[in-house]
Amino acid sequence: MNTSQRYYALDVFRGMTIALMILVNTPGSWTYVYAPLRHAKWHGLTPTDLVFPFFLFIIGTAMMFSFSKFDFCRTKEIYLKIFKRTLIIFILGIIIQLFAAFRGGFDFEHFRIMGVLQRISLAYGVSAILVLRFKIQQLWIIVIMSLIGYWQLLAWSGGYELKTNFIRIFDLTILGENHLWTGNGLPFDPEGLLSTVPSIMTIILGFFAGVMIHTTHDQKDNVKKMIIMGIGLTLIGWVWSFTMPINKQLWTSSYVLVTAGIAFIILAILIKVIDINGHKKPFRSFEIFGTNSLFVFAASGLWINIMLWIRVNDKTLYSYMYTDWFVPLAGNLNGSLLFAIAHVVSWWFILYFMYRKKIFIKI
Repeated sequence: MNTSQRYYALDVFRGMTIALMILVNTPGSWTYVYAPLRHAKWHGLTPTDLVFPFFLFIIGTAMMFSFSKFDFCRTKEIYLKIFKRTLIIFILGIIIQLFAAFRGGFDFEHFRIMGVLQRISLAYGVSAILVLRFKIQQLWIIVIMSLIGYWQLLAWSGGYELKTNFIRIFDLTILGENHLWTGNGLPFDPEGLLSTVPSIMTIILGFFAGVMIHTTHDQKDNVKKMIIMGIGLTLIGWVWSFTMPINKQLWTSSYVLVTAGIAFIILAILIKVIDINGHKKPFRSFEIFGTNSLFVFAASGLWINIMLWIRVNDKTLYSYMYTDWFVPLAGNLNGSLLFAIAHVVSWWFILYFMYRKKIFIKI
């Protein structure tokens, strides 16, 4: 297979991740959500906890294909492009949080600075520079040393509990408690500054997958190697979890390896089924989701805030749609799920329209 060809499995994997993200982010009511569609409360792993690392992993995979077009040249223009993209994504995250803040009465003294898009921007910016400046062997050393160092830092400075972990202490010191997320009942940001470091390693592991795909002359053999790599990373992460728990909010090293390992396996299977065996048609809907991924990532978050802002019959539009449309149709729990599915389908039609009109928003 030609290494310059487009791999539809990458778009499908990205699209699957986006679809799952919308599904888990928009239940009709957070009181009524099936367990697999919730994040683990602290330690542990659910299917929902795979969304964010999968998105970062595929950013790393795509990075190999993007930079190879320029033969990894370290020009001023490339660095400016990386900086510009990093800044735009970060600002988008701030805009969405400003929108939410104004909805509740803006108070800069209690404005959350970090967030999902902010983490994506910083992780992308740093990882892009790293893959441009270092060779594969050096990147492996960076990943290994970073994950081990992160493990030791947490283990020797407060452990892995919510109140005492060093990630929280660091963010409290740098950002201040008024600018952190409080969804756990106290100031702690699951997308904080220091815990962005291991998320950078998630992107680099995705980059390694991209290298394997892009440079191989035998994709069938490469699929086997990717599955072996995935199983190996997952097992190492699982064994590591006995001393460093798998924890998304801390983005622990064990979490990095387990989620990257699962991503390797899924991507390898998709390449086998779609790009090697040619079974593209059953996955076409997910390919549509993958075509404007960052756009829908940001736009869906903004839409949630709009629904929470608009009021209908003394309810938010979000609550009104759930209680008056979906609960009578399917009950509380299934109505909540149906509400989320309806949003997935709605966004698919929007993205399909953009796809047909060849509207691709590149950030």
